[in-house]
Parts: sequence; C-alpha cells; structure tokens
Amino acid sequence: MFGLRNIDNRNYKAGYGGLGILKFIGPGLLVTVGFIDPGNWASDLAAGADYGYTLLWVVTLSTIMLVILQHNAAHLGIATGLCLSEAATIYIKPRYSRILLSSAMLASVSTSLAEMGGAIALNMLFSIPVRAGAIMVTIFVMVMLYTNSYKIIEKWIIAFVSVIGLSFLYELSLVNIDWNSAVTGWVVPTFPKGSIIIIMSVLGAVVMPHNLFLHSEIIQSRQWNLQDEKIIKKQLKFEFFDTLFSMIIGWAINSAIILLAAATFFKTGTQVLKLEQANRLLAPLLGNHATIVFAVALLFAGVASSITSGMAAGSIFAGMYREPYDIKDNHSRLGVAASLLIGLGIIFLISNPFNGLIISQMCLSIQLPFTIFLQVYLTSSERVMGKYRNSNLLKVLLYLIGGIVVLLNIALLISIFN
Repeated sequence: MFGLRNIDNRNYKAGYGGLGILKFIGPGLLVTVGFIDPGNWASDLAAGADYGYTLLWVVTLSTIMLVILQHNAAHLGIATGLCLSEAATIYIKPRYSRILLSSAMLASVSTSLAEMGGAIALNMLFSIPVRAGAIMVTIFVMVMLYTNSYKIIEKWIIAFVSVIGLSFLYELSLVNIDWNSAVTGWVVPTFPKGSIIIIMSVLGAVVMPHNLFLHSEIIQSRQWNLQDEKIIKKQLKFEFFDTLFSMIIGWAINSAIILLAAATFFKTGTQVLKLEQANRLLAPLLGNHATIVFAVALLFAGVASSITSGMAAGSIFAGMYREPYDIKDNHSRLGVAASLLIGLGIIFLISNPFNGLIISQMCLSIQLPFTIFLQVYLTSSERVMGKYRNSNLLKVLLYLIGGIVVLLNIALLISIFN
C-alpha cells in the first residue's frame, strides 16, 4: 500500500454540492468499524443482558464525546498535514512523547484482539479451533494491509459496516422493545450495582484511543491543494459531515445490540457467557440461518476492525520517527506487525474469549485520557495549529470530556479495589 498522503494529491476543483460531498465519505466509516468490532459486541451484549436498557446512556454519551474528539483529530490532520503521532513527536519532548505513544501502541494491541472475534466466527462456521482461526485471520489481515491500496480497503470496510449493521437494525422491528424504557436509558445516566466494569468497557469500545490516531492520518487521503485556504475550509466542513454521519451509524448499531440483548436475554434472565450466544438475536429474523448470518457478520467485524487497528498501529509507530503511514516503509510495516502479532500472542493466553474481549475494551478506557489530553494540548497550540487552533469554548469542552473519562476511570479503580 502506498502512503495515504499521496492519494489524489492534485488540485480538486469539482463541485462540493450534491454528489460532490460523497467524495469525502469514507474516513469516518473506516473509524466507525473500529467501534462495532467483536469487543463492542461483547460489551453491548453484556450491558443489555445484565442491565437491560439502563446502560444505553453510555452509548449516547460516548458517541457525543466521540464525534467531538474524532472531528478534533481530523482537524489536526487537515490543518497541519500531520497525524497525531507525528505532531506529538515533533512538538512534545521525546521523554514524554515516547511514553504516550507507546501506551497508544498498547491500546492498538488491545484492539487487535478483534482477531479473536473472527476466530470465533470461523469456529461457528467451519468448526476450526479458535486459536487456529486467530492465526488465519491474522495472516489474512496482514496480507490485506501489506498488498492492497487504501482505496480498496476503504471500500471493503464500508461493505463490512453495512453487512454487520443491517440485520441488527432491521430486527428491531421484529422484537418487542420497551421503547419508553429505552428512551429513558438513552438519556438518564444510572450506575447499577456492579456495572462500572461494563460501563467502562462500553466507553472504551466506543471512544477508542487508536481511532483518534487513525482518523488524523486517514483524513489526509482526502486532501487536495492544501495551499488553497478555501479548500481547507471546505474539507473541515465536509469532514465534520462524514464524522457525524459515520458516528451516528455506529451509535445506532451499538444501541441496537443492547436493545436486542435487553429484549431477549435480560427479559428471560439469560446470562451471556459466550459471544456465540448473540446468534439468538437474529433468530426471529432468520430462523435456522441466524447462526450463519451472525457468524459471517462477526467474521467481517473481526477482520475489518483488525485492519483498522493494524493501520492505527502503523501510523503511531511511523509517527514516532516523524514519518507518515506508508505500508512500503519499514516503520509502518513494523507497527502493523507488532500490533497484530502481539495481539495474536495474547489470544493464546486467554481462556475465556468473551471476558477477554470485555477486559480489552476496559483497558482502552484506561489509556483514553492520555490520548485525549495529548490531542487537546496539540490542537489548542497556536504553534501547532496556527489560526486553526481550538477556540476557548472547544478547549473547555474537550477538557471536560477528558475529565469525565478520568472520573469514570477513578470509579473503576475504586470498584476493583473494593
């Protein structure tokens, strides 16, 4: 794959109205697939099965935070031509930037456990052992990343998102949802006893640190004629549409999984212990074919999210050397390989895949404040962003988001030690 910065690097004078806006759709969807991965499925299933509709607010809050953070990360990429990792390396002292970026690499490794979701799917479809399936998924993802162009991968990702989401969303019309409880759950925060681990896993599953690094990188594949200020402003405008549109799709799919789990597992008092149990959510729609459709969707989710975690790791690692992501470059290749292969190694140490996925998402929420405060520092700096730096209002809002995540992490630690 060639570098993302070199794609469509030409003056772009086509119209921006009507279908012209579709030229900017894609980076947001690539990020969206990161928070509808198998780890999200596990977290959402646990939330709905154990607590009914009461934790839907976590998806709403997380998505609002995500829209603001992802737009801010993309803003950095458009305004500076740097990804978050490159900017950190250039503008922050090495002893600090290396620690922060290394923790982001660990977050990417945690996300690469999505390989396990793909492996579970292969086990459901072909009775392939989970560990052998994980190896197969890892090899396939590495081949995709090392040989295909970004444009091809982006189209695959959009297809994956569609396949994953449509069945879950459509089935909402076929099951008995308590919509009054659902609406209350979306807007009223509650903390049921013992729910903090699930809350943090859902938060980490939606607002994923590696996606902030990835978005600041891939948004640059949509840049034309950066010397033209009018083009930059239009990019910022249409990027926000792409981000908002894509994040709403992610919110809808995550909400749908919780709603369906609440209407089936919670209602019947069924405890979810395996990700495979989710195929029951599709049974009203597809009957005996539910297992096959669920497994195919899970396989797509595992492959797609592993691709994005690998790309993010390649971008983070290359950025440590002040380089853009380019799969032909050794640093990008090494970052991709490290994330996917270390993630594969961890899978071999996990005895309970379902709990492993939930814990992996919780770990993302622990790293998240470091990435948020790093990003806010950079995007608020006139030295970095020039006149495109954050406004005072946006700065306060971003710090507020970071503060909320910190408080939730403190609540998690208190819960663990108690």
